[in-house]
Amino acid sequence: MFYASDNSSAVHPAIMDALARANDGYAMPYGADTIMDEVRDTIREIFEAPEAVVYLVSTGTAANALALATMCQPFETVFCSPTAHIHEDECNAPEFYSGGAKLTIVGTDDKMTPEALDAAIAAEETRGVHGPQRGPVSVTQVTERGGVYSLAELQALTKTAKGYGLACHLDGARFANAQVALGCTAAEMSWKAGFDAVSFGGTKNGCMGVEAVVFFDPAKAWEFELRRKRGGHLFSKHRYLSAQMQGYLADGLWLDSAKQANANAAALLAGLQKIEGFSLTSDADANLFFATLPRAAHQRLAKAGAQYYVLDGDVEKGDPDEPLPCRLVSSWSITEAQISEFLALAKG
Repeated sequence: MFYASDNSSAVHPAIMDALARANDGYAMPYGADTIMDEVRDTIREIFEAPEAVVYLVSTGTAANALALATMCQPFETVFCSPTAHIHEDECNAPEFYSGGAKLTIVGTDDKMTPEALDAAIAAEETRGVHGPQRGPVSVTQVTERGGVYSLAELQALTKTAKGYGLACHLDGARFANAQVALGCTAAEMSWKAGFDAVSFGGTKNGCMGVEAVVFFDPAKAWEFELRRKRGGHLFSKHRYLSAQMQGYLADGLWLDSAKQANANAAALLAGLQKIEGFSLTSDADANLFFATLPRAAHQRLAKAGAQYYVLDGDVEKGDPDEPLPCRLVSSWSITEAQISEFLALAKG
């Protein structure tokens, strides 16, 4: 019963098999392996972008930070929501890798709106040399609070950004979860929606540790390569990154895993909504959501070894009926039996 994070799940057996196959013999280092050639072609096909440049790194933070560093100058600012992963969870990595570019928070909600984005952009470049210059817009999809932007919402944000001549980045650590939730194509949720670069996640969806950075403008290729090397994220034994992504993309595994993770979250939510004292406090569009459960339910779950984050309050002490907030994230590997066990304990 592990709902703390989709980072906590096992590596999918098909990806382990791909790693084992790649472990035979020798391969050229630093991304010159033949598996990477296949991965590059497959991602270009998936995104319907034959000229796209594709690179692999081992973490989502590296993918986001290096992509944004390539897209902005150190005297610029990146526009993002207050709950964006680059703001809440990356320890100033975008600022570090960009050489000092700051983040400007847009609005107060999990999702950015075109109106709030327009106001935030317009407020910058008002102090001449004394203030930050306008830089790229970064959108987190799936959001950190469980929401999924519709295609229309994405297009409205990029239209606002493009009106100021700004580039757009999509943080897609849960790209596949969002895509299957929307029932769209990768192209429709990326460059066709106005994005110039995408962090295409694999780690949360069954990989051991690999993320792709996709630039739809090949002119960005060399700068990204330099920044990746300078930042210490160019793997020498790169074939093990390539092999993970190869296994992830083969036979639509990336979409199947996301569908399963989303379905697991939906099944968990449906069961919890029948429990007295449960309250949903966020969107639940993909594979994670925020909610409250009575302290007594948290106590039963904790005693049985369930792992998830209780966000506020003492689980052990206090009114057993007091609602305590929590975050629940489903991975592809959670079983029906584990969901049933969690629900039985929560119900009491």
